[in-house]
Amino acid sequence: MANPENYKIFVHWYKTMDWILDKCEKMPVNTRFTIANRMGALCVENIELLVEAIYRSNRRAYLESFNMNLEKLRVFFRICHERRYISHEQYRYIAAEINEAGKMCGGWLKSCAQ
Repeated sequence: MANPENYKIFVHWYKTMDWILDKCEKMPVNTRFTIANRMGALCVENIELLVEAIYRSNRRAYLESFNMNLEKLRVFFRICHERRYISHEQYRYIAAEINEAGKMCGGWLKSCAQ
C-alpha cells in the first residue's frame, strides 16, 4: 500500500501547508473570514488532492486541481503582501515554496502522460 510520506511532493506540501496555516492564523481578524479562511481551505484541499493522487490510478485530474489551487494561492499571497499582512521576506519565501510544489506537480503530470 502507498505511503504519502514516501512522496516528496506530499512532504513538501505538508510543511508548506503548516507554514501557510500559521500565517493565516496570525492575519488581522477582519481577513480571517475572507482571505485567510479561503487560503487555509485551499491548503487543506491540496493535501487531500495529493492523497487522492497517491492512492488512485487516474492521477491527472487530482494533480491538475492541485496545480490550479497553487495558482489561486499565488494570487491570495500577492494580495496579502500588497496589503502588508505578510512581509516581503515572507512573500519571497512562500512564492518559492509554491513554485517548488508546482515544479514537482508538473514533473508528476509529465510522468503520468508517459
